[in-house]
Amino acid sequence: MTAVRGVAAVLATWLALTLLFVAPAPLPERWLYVIYSPASVGLWMLTMLVAPFVVCTLAWPWIRSGSGRPADND
Repeated sequence: MTAVRGVAAVLATWLALTLLFVAPAPLPERWLYVIYSPASVGLWMLTMLVAPFVVCTLAWPWIRSGSGRPADND
């Protein structure tokens, strides 16, 4: 069950990052190059690699035990 919660945490992180990346799409076209510049896309790709490790580290008590919220360490 620990693996399922770990995979769920990683998938939820990737989904949230993807939604945040796609969210500015309805803005005017002249803003898109500024928002989707090569630097911001590179940082987004780096975040897609690093963020799951951060989330799994912070949510480890929940991933391990499955009880309560991730912040409940009691």
